[in-house]
Amino acid sequence: MRILGLDYGSRRIGVAICDELGVTVQGVSTIVRKNREADLAAIDNLVRRHGVERIVIGYPLRLDGSEGIQCEKINRFARRLEMRFSLPVIRWDETLSTKEAEELLRQRGVRWEKRKEVVDRVAASIILQGYLEAAASGEKEDNSTNANEDN
Repeated sequence: MRILGLDYGSRRIGVAICDELGVTVQGVSTIVRKNREADLAAIDNLVRRHGVERIVIGYPLRLDGSEGIQCEKINRFARRLEMRFSLPVIRWDETLSTKEAEELLRQRGVRWEKRKEVVDRVAASIILQGYLEAAASGEKEDNSTNANEDN
């Protein structure tokens, strides 16, 4: 099953995808946000091109596990994805994924200019990899966030 991973931000959306077996993850692109329709059209292109059957979107819980204002934005965007694609959209705890991606790139000696270009897709890869690893170990339901429609 092909799963699309998203790291949703105010300026960019990092995108990653897994192989058909759900074993490996690859960052595929960074969508520079323009407007709602353009963002959804770019995701639509990826969903169709890769035969995506599920979407995992990073859910930015606070360090204490509570939801903040960014979670409300993610919930609205996730509902739009669900309506547009009729696919399950899993909200997955992404706490510190961008910081982890930045550190990983820094350790590999990637220059700041290049890091800025790829950090969102690396963060999306980290989010999706975390989801896949939890699913493989049977923890998927315990760590995913099923946001309430009222949030």
